[in-house]
Parts: sequence; structure tokens; C-alpha cells
Amino acid sequence: MRALTWQGRRDVRVDTVPDPVIREDDDVIVKITTTGLCGSDLHLYEVLGPFLDAGDILGHEPMGVVEEAGPAVTALKPGDRVVVPFNISCGSCFMCGRGLHSQCETTQVRQQGTGASLFGYTKLYGQVPGGQAQYLRVPFGNSLPIPVPDGPPDDRFVYLSDVLPTAWQAVAYADVPPGGSVAVLGLGPIGDMSCRIAAHRGAATVIGIDLVPERLERVRRRGAHALDLKECGDGRADAVRSLTEGRGPDAVVDAVGMEAHGSRVAEAAHGLTNLLPDALAGALMKRAGVDRLAALRTAIDLVRRGGTVSVSGVYGGAADPLPLLTMFDKQLTLRMGQANVLRWVDDILPLLTDGDPLGVDDFATHRLPLEQAPDAYAMFQKKQDGAVKVLFSP
Repeated sequence: MRALTWQGRRDVRVDTVPDPVIREDDDVIVKITTTGLCGSDLHLYEVLGPFLDAGDILGHEPMGVVEEAGPAVTALKPGDRVVVPFNISCGSCFMCGRGLHSQCETTQVRQQGTGASLFGYTKLYGQVPGGQAQYLRVPFGNSLPIPVPDGPPDDRFVYLSDVLPTAWQAVAYADVPPGGSVAVLGLGPIGDMSCRIAAHRGAATVIGIDLVPERLERVRRRGAHALDLKECGDGRADAVRSLTEGRGPDAVVDAVGMEAHGSRVAEAAHGLTNLLPDALAGALMKRAGVDRLAALRTAIDLVRRGGTVSVSGVYGGAADPLPLLTMFDKQLTLRMGQANVLRWVDDILPLLTDGDPLGVDDFATHRLPLEQAPDAYAMFQKKQDGAVKVLFSP
């Protein structure tokens, strides 16, 4: 089959690789019809090389049709249409039973001290082959894949793999009161969708903050206040407070994570990890704190006293200093974590079958053949051509 493989920093290629096969009785093989390019894939493209091997298959936002099912699979059959969640969860352990599928005890990567395994996402999360490919082996075939109806185009359902549940959880964790206010930092796919979900769930004031004009215009068209950081500069806090009765929003969603702008020291540290042997670079990434914290610090500054900061952007280091005095003084609540995809499906799926209130049908900015994935990664990283969401057709 053809698949998108990692070969080195800023070097991904579509290669011919062996087809996946059934390994466990409850496995299914899914023929991928659409698969997404995620903002967190850029972390692999740029800074997480120490946790990858040449030839690793990337991608964690796939959907398709069941091609083959193991003998123990009773919930699906060949020909069924499914979406595959990005986190691999058994559905029956202690954590899954509490809706914490991203912490699944069956697939936790204990040797790395991390949560549930993820498709296409480094040794830190199990080094499981990903979904930017023609076929994907999916374990837990009776509980993990999400069956979706035939008829509507893939665009209606593919975001159930990651974008929709990640944004839904970000807004749910933000705990915006009815008629309240929320600011969203970063208007990539997750930030853009968080703005839409916040408005759908009853926020009266939604403020989207970014540097890219096309992204700002997308949220503006759907009724959000759009603030350009280039124009606001150091006055961003005043600009946000002027929209929230002078006190700041009830909640802030950090949809940026460690790719945030604003720290030359951290940027240099990112570059340093690419010059070190993998063992040393991995230790630096996990312990020395090479994250750029500009977005998180901005969230803490913007949110009103007694408010909530919800972090959906991925951070990696373990030694970054946080402004704990400010956080304590402002009496903030901080919530974060990988999305528990299956926890939110029952809330989201009705919005995809009864109309399109979140605008998923035209959410993608680019639809490309998988063979063009290397160029798409470069375009998306550089924020060129208005790229917000790229979908591939294998």
C-alpha cells in the first residue's frame, strides 16, 4: 500500500509499504477513504524527531470502510463505514469506564510514562502505524471504531476522529457559563472549531485570536470577534477586556500549544534537539522544557479572576516554569489533556446527522491526493494558501 512516512526533520514521503494484517481476533482492517492533516502532526514534522524512526507511518484522523474483520468482531462487518478515533482505547478498563479514553489502562505506554497509545504518533505513544495510508489495522474492533451512516460525504464525519472531540472537550473543560464569554488563542482547526462549538453551546461572546488574516476571517464570518495579534501587540489584554466588561473572559482556550510564537530561547532549544543523538535529544525534550509558553502565559493573563483556562494545544517539556503566583492569586482553574474521543461521540454525532450546525461540510480548505502530502505538510507549517484544514484521499 501507499503511506506517508517520516524520514527526518521536515522530510516526509509517500512510500510503498507492506499492507497491514489481522493480528488479534478483534482487529479490523479499514480501507481509508479520507484522512486529515492535524496541527499536532507538525510537531512530528519539526521537533519530535528523537521519538520517531525512519519509515514510521504518520496520521491519526482517518475514516473509511471495513475491509476485513477478525473472527471475534461482531459489531462490524466488511463494507461498514467507520471513523477511527486517534486514541486507541479498549472501552472496558477502569479509565475507559470513566470516560477517560485517552488514559486507557490497556494501551498506556508505561515504558514512556504516557497515556493511551495513539495512531501515528511516535514512541511516546506506542509507535503505532498511522492513518495517512491506504489501509489501517484497528484494534478493539467491537468498541473502538465509530460506525457512521452511508450517504453524506466523508467531510461530514471525518472530524469525529480528532477535531470535533478535541474542540468539544476544550470548550466543555472551559466551563463557559450560559451567556458567558470565551477567548480562543490560535485559530487552526481546533481553535476554529472551538469557536463554533462555544457559540453552539451558548457562549454569548466568542473571541478568536490569531496572527493569520485568513483564519481570523473564517471565525469572523461565523459571528466571533476576531483579534489580530499583529494589530493588538502589547494591547491584546486591553482589547479582550474591552469586549468583556473590563474584567476578561470567563474562560480562555489555548489551542496553540508548543508551537506558539514568542520565545527565541525555546526556538533555539527546538533546533538544538535536532543536532543531538536521539537518546540525548529525547531526554531534553521530556525534561528540559523546550516548549514555547507564550500562548499559555497569554491565556493566564487574559482570563478573568476566578475563570478557567482550558488547554487543548500539545505541550511537551516537563521543566517549564509557570506563573504559579499569578494563577493562585487569580484563583484560576486549569484543565487540559488529550481528548477522550469516545466520551463525546454521543454529544456530537447528532449534530452531524441532523443538519450541519457546526459547518463541517465546508470546514476543509484543501482536499488533496495522499501523494501530495509532503507538499501539504510544508504548506500547512508555513500557513500558506489559507491552509487551515487539509484532507487527503488515499
